[in-house]
Amino acid sequence: MAHKPKRNKAFLSKKKYLELILGFLDSRPLGAFSSRTVTKKLGFRDKPSKQIIKELLIQLSNQGKVRQLRNGSFTSGRKLEYLTGIVDFVNPRFCYVVIPELDDDVWVTAANMNGALDGDRVKVAIKKSRRHGKRSEGSIEEIIERTRNEFVGKIEILDKYAFVVPDNRKMYLDIFIPPGKYLNAKTRDKVVVQVTEWPSGKNKKPIGEVTRVLGPAGENEAEIHSIMAEFGLPFEFPERIIAASEKIRDTISKSEIEKRKDFRAITTFTIDPADAKDFDDALSLEPLDNGCYRVGIHIADVTHYVKPTTPLDEEALERATSVYLVDRTIPMLPERLSNELCSLRPNEDKLTFSAVFEIDGNARVKHQWFGRTIIHSDMRFSYEDAQDRIEQVKGEFARELTILNELALKLRVNRFKRGAINFETTEVKFQLDEQGKPLAVIPKVRKDAHKMIEEFMLLANRKVAEYVFNRKKGKHKETFVYRIHDYPDPEKLTAFSVFARKFGHDLNIEEQAISKSFNNLIEDIEGKPEQDVLQQLAIRTMAKAKYTTEPKGHFGLAFDHYAHFTSPIRRYPDVMVHRLLAHYLENGNSVSKDEYEEMCVHSSDREKRASDAERASIKFKQVEYMQQMEGQEFEGIVSGVTEWGIYVEVVATKCEGMVRLADIKDDYYDFDEENYRVIGQRSKNIITLGDMVNVVVKRTDIDRRTIDLEMV
Repeated sequence: MAHKPKRNKAFLSKKKYLELILGFLDSRPLGAFSSRTVTKKLGFRDKPSKQIIKELLIQLSNQGKVRQLRNGSFTSGRKLEYLTGIVDFVNPRFCYVVIPELDDDVWVTAANMNGALDGDRVKVAIKKSRRHGKRSEGSIEEIIERTRNEFVGKIEILDKYAFVVPDNRKMYLDIFIPPGKYLNAKTRDKVVVQVTEWPSGKNKKPIGEVTRVLGPAGENEAEIHSIMAEFGLPFEFPERIIAASEKIRDTISKSEIEKRKDFRAITTFTIDPADAKDFDDALSLEPLDNGCYRVGIHIADVTHYVKPTTPLDEEALERATSVYLVDRTIPMLPERLSNELCSLRPNEDKLTFSAVFEIDGNARVKHQWFGRTIIHSDMRFSYEDAQDRIEQVKGEFARELTILNELALKLRVNRFKRGAINFETTEVKFQLDEQGKPLAVIPKVRKDAHKMIEEFMLLANRKVAEYVFNRKKGKHKETFVYRIHDYPDPEKLTAFSVFARKFGHDLNIEEQAISKSFNNLIEDIEGKPEQDVLQQLAIRTMAKAKYTTEPKGHFGLAFDHYAHFTSPIRRYPDVMVHRLLAHYLENGNSVSKDEYEEMCVHSSDREKRASDAERASIKFKQVEYMQQMEGQEFEGIVSGVTEWGIYVEVVATKCEGMVRLADIKDDYYDFDEENYRVIGQRSKNIITLGDMVNVVVKRTDIDRRTIDLEMV
C-alpha cells in the first residue's frame, strides 16, 4: 500500500514554514483549525515539524497575522467582508443567502450555517474565492432576525420527551419538546410549536413547546389548520374587532344619502360565484337618447364604515387580503362588514363608490365620473344564471346582460389590439363531502359572463389610475397606489423563446413585438400537447405584479396606468385607492408617499402569502384525492424536469406528481438543464417538457403533500 511521503524539516527554512501556514489559513478564511490539523493538512508527520508549526502559529497570533479562538484553534487574520442578507434556500447540507449588494447568492456550507433557516436575516462573512460556479462562499456569523419562531408539524411522543417533525421542508431540524410541554397532544397529532430556545452549537436541536393541538394528521380540519398555521394565517378575529364591527349602525341617514349620487332607480345587478356571500361589485345600465349607454361600476363603500387608524382598519391592514382555501375563506373584514353591511345584496339600499362611464356602441368612453353613490340591486346573478340569459337571450334582465356583454367583447378586442397578453390558465375546484373529503376535481370554465365582469372591472381600475395620474402635470405626481407589472427579464425571454422553438414556435422577443408574439403563440398551441407546459413557462417568464406608489404601467394588460379599485371587501390596496381617490376628488393635497409605499410592500407580501397558502390547500386536496388512485394508471404530460425527477401532470385530474429518476429502471438518465430534459445514457431516450407519458400512482404523502408516480 502506497504511503504519502513525509515532509522533512531539514528541507525547509522557517520562512518557508511561515509561507505554508499563512497560505493555508488565507485559502480557508472561514475555517478554524488546531495546530495539529494545520500540520496534518500541510502534509507533515514528523514531531519537529509539529512543534515548529505550533510555535509559529502562536507567534503569528501574537503579531496579529492570524487569530487564535477561545477553543485554541487558529483562523486567518485577514479581514473578511461582512454583509447582511436573507437566507433564500436551505437544506441540511447548504444554504444560499441573497445579499442586495451582490449580483449572485452566497453559498454557505452546513458547517457554517449557524442554525440559520429560510427567510432569516443574517450577517455573513464573505470569502472572495468562488468555488461554487459564480457564487462566493460565506459563513453566517450572526442571525440578526428570525423570520419565524412558530412551526407546524407532526408530534412523536416518547417515554421522557417528544419531538415535532415540521411540515415545512425548509425547516430541516426537528424540534425537541421537553416533558410537560405537549399540552394534550397524542402521537401523530398535528400541532403548532413555539421555539423557545434556538441551537447555539453544531448538531443541537431547537427546543420548543406545543401551543395548539390541531388534531390527528390526515384529517381535513387538522390539515387545513396546519396550512393556516404554517403560513401564519389568523384562525379568528379578536373579540374586540368583532365587537367594533357589531357596533356599526346598519341604517343609512337621510343626510348621507343627500351627499351621494342616487342610482337606486337605475337597473342594477351583481354577478358572482354561486357560493359567494360578499358581493363587492355591481353593474348598472342606462340607455341614453344619443345612442350611448351609461354603465355604472358600483363598488362597496368600505371606507364609509372602516375609518383610518381605527382597530377595524388596523386589523384589515394587517391581514391585507382575504385568503381563499379550498374549503373556507379567511376574510379581511369581519362577517358583519363583508357579508352584511358592505355586501351589495339584492333588494337593499347600499352605499357604494362608483365609476360611471358613457360608452358608445364601439365601447369607446365618451365621458367619465367618479364619486360616492347609493344603489339598490335588482338581482343577484350567479355566473351560470347570467351565462344562461346571455346565451338564450331570454329571462329577466336578458337584454341588459346582452348589451353589457357586447360592450365587454369590444372592450376585450380593443385591449388586445393595444398589446394585452391573453393568458388563460386552467384552475381547478373540488367537490367535497361533508367531512371535506374530495369527491371530484373539476376544471373551472371561464365563459362570457366571467369575461364580461372582468372587462368592466379592468375598465374601472384603469380609468381611476389614469384620472389620478393626469390630475397633476409635470414629473411630481400625486401619491397613489398602483398595480404594476414590469416588462419581462430579457434573459428569461431569450431562454423561453429557445425552448418554444423546440416545439416549432418562433417567438419575436423585441420589445415592440413581444405582446403580439405571445398572443400568437397562445393561439397556436391551443389544444396541443404542449399547451399547458408552454403557458406555464410563459407565465414564469413574466415579472410578478405588485403594489407600489410608483406610477409605472402594467405590461400584461398593456395599460399605462392601473390600480385596484374594485374589491375593497377583500383587498386592502383597494381601500387605500378609495381613500386617496375621495381625497383628490375633494381637491385635497398629495399625501405622504413613504407611508403608502410601506403599506404597498406589506400588501404585496401578504398577497404572496395568501397565494402560497391557497396553492398548499389545493395541493393537499389533490394528494388526498389521488390517495384513492394508488396503483392506477393515468395519461400525463411532463410539466417539469429536474436533476432528481420528472414532474408529470395527470391529464384527467390536473394533479401533479413526480417520477424519481432513481425509480426509472430501464436506463440511467442525465439531466440536461438547458433543454429541460433528461437523456438515457445507454438508450439515448429523451424525456422532455410537454411529452405525453403513462404513469402509475405509486404512493401519496399527505404530510409532505407529494404524489410519487412511476413510468409505465
